[in-house]
Amino acid sequence: MSKVYVFLADGFETVEALAPVDIMRRAGIEVTTVSIMGRREVVSAQSVTVMADILFEECCFCCFDACVLPGGGTGTENLSAHGPLRKTLLEEAGKGTLIAAICAAPMVLGRAGLLKGIRATCYPGCEGELFDAEYTASAVEKDGNIITACGPGASFDFGFAIVEYLCGSDIVETLRSQMQFGK
Repeated sequence: MSKVYVFLADGFETVEALAPVDIMRRAGIEVTTVSIMGRREVVSAQSVTVMADILFEECCFCCFDACVLPGGGTGTENLSAHGPLRKTLLEEAGKGTLIAAICAAPMVLGRAGLLKGIRATCYPGCEGELFDAEYTASAVEKDGNIITACGPGASFDFGFAIVEYLCGSDIVETLRSQMQFGK
C-alpha cells in the first residue's frame, strides 16, 4: 500500500487538500495529514478547521511514497517558510519520491529549485515563482516525479493524477465511475 503525506498550513485551500485526500483514501492509499503549524488544528483559507493526523515533528520519512502540498496564498507562504519541510522536499525529490503541489503551492517547489527544466502549472499569476520551469497553463501537469495543478477546480483531477501515479490507471477509471465522474 502506498503512503502519502499531505502537508497542511494555516491558509490552505480546503478543497485542494480534502478532495485529493478523499480520492487517495478511496483508492486504498494510506494518507496522513501533517500540520506544520506546531498544533494539530489547521485553519483553511475558508475558515474550516481541520484536525491533522500528526505534527510535522512526528513524521517518519523512511517509508512513504509522496508529498502533497495544497495551495492557498497564505498556506503557500507558510509552507514555503517552513525550513524542515523545504529540506524534506529536496531530499525526497532527489530520491524520486512523488512531489505534488496545486494552485499557488508549486511556488514552494520553484523556490526550492525543484522545477528546473520541468513542465509545470500553477494558479495564474504565480508562474513567475516557478523558476526555470516550463510553464504550461494546463489544469494538471505530470513530469517525472512532479505533479502540479492549477487551482481549486482541478482538485479532483489532481487527486486522480496522484492515484494514477501511485496505483495505475485502472484504479482511477474505477474511482471515476464509482464517484460519478464523466456521466
